Amino acid sequence: MLARRRAFRLDAERIALRLPLHSDFSAWRTLRDDSRAFLTPWEPVWSPDHLSRKSFTNRVYWAARSARAGTAYPLFLVHRDGTLLGAITLDNIRRGPAQSGTVGYWIGQEHARHGYMREAIGALVHHAFTALDLSRIEAACLPENAASRGVLERSGFKYEGVAQSYLQIDGRWRNHVLYANLRSDRRGKTEVR
Repeated sequence: MLARRRAFRLDAERIALRLPLHSDFSAWRTLRDDSRAFLTPWEPVWSPDHLSRKSFTNRVYWAARSARAGTAYPLFLVHRDGTLLGAITLDNIRRGPAQSGTVGYWIGQEHARHGYMREAIGALVHHAFTALDLSRIEAACLPENAASRGVLERSGFKYEGVAQSYLQIDGRWRNHVLYANLRSDRRGKTEVR
C-alpha cells in the first residue's frame, strides 16, 4: 500500500505557506481582482485569461509538479483563520555549485503593511537555507517600490546593484534593484532561525 505524501506546508507565527489547491480559486480570483490596481504597476501584464479557472487550474498543477521536482515552491500565504493573503514563490532553484534560488511575492491590497510578507519571507528563507541547503536567495524589485525594498531589507536581504531592463513590468522593460540573502553572509549578519 502506498503512503500518501504529506502536503507541503511551512508555518509562521500568524500564517501558513502551502501549495495552492483547486478549492482556492474563488478566494484567489477575488483577491487578485480586488487588488488589481494595487498589483498591476509591479507585475507583468496579465493575460486576458489571467483570472480564469483554467489558468488557475494550470497554476495548481504547475505548483504541485514544481514542488515535487524541487525546482520551485509556489506557495499561498494563508492566515491562521483561513483567509488567503497573497503568494510567495521560491523559483529558479539551481543546484550544484550555485545552490541558489529566486524569491518573488505579492500580497492583496487589504493585507499589505501588516507584516505578513515579512513572516512569509522569513519562513521560506529559513526553509531554503536549512531543509533545501541553499546558500543564496535572490530577489529583485522596481527601484521605486519602497514597500518591497523595505520588506526585503527588514528580512535580511542586502542591496547588490541594478539590473538593466531586467523584466517586462506593466508592459515595458524595466530596471530592477537586486537583493540577496546569504546563508553564511560575509557582508554582515544574516540570521537563520
